[in-house]
Amino acid sequence: MIITCALPYANGSIHLGHLVEHIQADIWVRFQRMQGKKCYFICADDTHGTPVMLKAEQLGISAEEMINTAYTEHVADLTRFNISYDEYYTTHSQESQELVYQIFQKLIDKEKIITKPVEQFYDETKQMFLPDRFVKGTCPKCEALDQYGDSCEVCGATYSPTDLINSYSTISMSKPSLKTSTHYFFKLSDFTDFLEDWINTGDRLQPETKNKMQEWLNSGLQDWDISRDKPYFGFSIPNDPDKYFYVWLDAPVGYMGSLMHYCNNNGLDFYELWNNDNTQIYHFIGKDILYFHALFWPAVLNCADYKTPTSIFAHGFLTINGQKMSKSRGTFITANNYTQSGLSTTLYRYYIASKSSSKIEDIDFSLDDFTAKVNSELIGKFINIAARSAGFLNKFFANRLSSQMPDQSLLNLIIGKQDEISMFYQEREYAKALRCIMQLTDEVNSYVDQNKPWVLAKDAQQLPLLHITCSILINAFRLLSIYLKPIIPELVVKIEEFLKLLPLQWSDINTVILDHEINPYTHLISRVDPAMVNKLIELNNSNTK
Repeated sequence: MIITCALPYANGSIHLGHLVEHIQADIWVRFQRMQGKKCYFICADDTHGTPVMLKAEQLGISAEEMINTAYTEHVADLTRFNISYDEYYTTHSQESQELVYQIFQKLIDKEKIITKPVEQFYDETKQMFLPDRFVKGTCPKCEALDQYGDSCEVCGATYSPTDLINSYSTISMSKPSLKTSTHYFFKLSDFTDFLEDWINTGDRLQPETKNKMQEWLNSGLQDWDISRDKPYFGFSIPNDPDKYFYVWLDAPVGYMGSLMHYCNNNGLDFYELWNNDNTQIYHFIGKDILYFHALFWPAVLNCADYKTPTSIFAHGFLTINGQKMSKSRGTFITANNYTQSGLSTTLYRYYIASKSSSKIEDIDFSLDDFTAKVNSELIGKFINIAARSAGFLNKFFANRLSSQMPDQSLLNLIIGKQDEISMFYQEREYAKALRCIMQLTDEVNSYVDQNKPWVLAKDAQQLPLLHITCSILINAFRLLSIYLKPIIPELVVKIEEFLKLLPLQWSDINTVILDHEINPYTHLISRVDPAMVNKLIELNNSNTK
């Protein structure tokens, strides 16, 4: 399996919204790996385009220096949130350039590249042609205000910047003029029949995604402008140094470039791996970039004789306390601000999983709900199982589990849910998986209340029963840890150390541990303290002023 996430852009910090996608993909990958499946989990920084060039200019540094700084920051953020990429790379690489040129030549050879004059907006103040995202105006379809020059965030329509109503340059805020320039186009319109078959084959797309793609197909595909005029930071087009590849051509190729880099460093053949009949390719992306991934990207891959994606999994946006993420509203929380507040990244992973489904639905990060949920469920219910049993094993039984367990009905109940929970993970229904796991956790805590180990500990004649009871609870805790491991891997590593176990795999759910020594129980994870939430708010407010 090759699994990718959309590439974080190199001109900004990773925020909690970005992390929704990386966490959802990472949970799925970790589940696959626990089942023994080989996964290549790949991503990279998206480094090209006018925004990077302009920001570097504003900072008084080279674009290369800026993207290198961003790369270091992004890798650190993703690592802190336990995103387990096999390769996190950059699109500004020799591998990506090699593949972009190769693919471009394939498209030329198959006569799918044409040139034609384009009337473009030009910023007379900055003396440069304006990329789509640096033109704003009123959407020509739904008349929403302040929409970008390539697509509308309100209705999802795509269009040419010249179609905008009351357009203006976001660089100088002036009204742009029109100038003509010759551009390169990919003949996307030639792939209507292919894409019609492609989107309707198997489970490539979610139902709501498939419907949207069908609408765009029915309205007619437009040839795709894949070039930009200098000045521009990116790969120049061969034999035409005044032109550069549009970032949306070379960014998806960055998935391939990152994998090629991994293959070159690990003795693998990239081409054989990508195009192998048994290879499955999965993209996790946001709903705002569906057009590029579900129409443009498969058409380019098909034309260049590369395998197309097996499935594309789209997700919604993250809101903060019911509001869209926005610096001006103080709802733009970076990954760094979150970790600086002292909050565990495990808690955010758990919360996002508890809100995630296979549908394209927005997720709201409510600080009050977050605090209540993780304190109640993850710590109050799950961690509490170990806390309520390990102390007795330490005090009376030298931290050793019982060698007998005559009644395993509680453990069998947990083991019996493995197929259902496995199905939820496979289908990316993480919220359903967690509800099922928490129901089992409630059963375990009910077992504690019914058997009252604190009472058994007061009667010397009941110590054998206390030993069995606490051993059952530790086994239950272990089984639940297996189910939770894709979501909270860092915490489960601590649990494996506490229980003196090798890394837990999915197949371990079918076994129990008897006559086994564990370590004395130590603190595993802290509850959310209101002071941490207040610090997060303070950090966020100070960084958005």
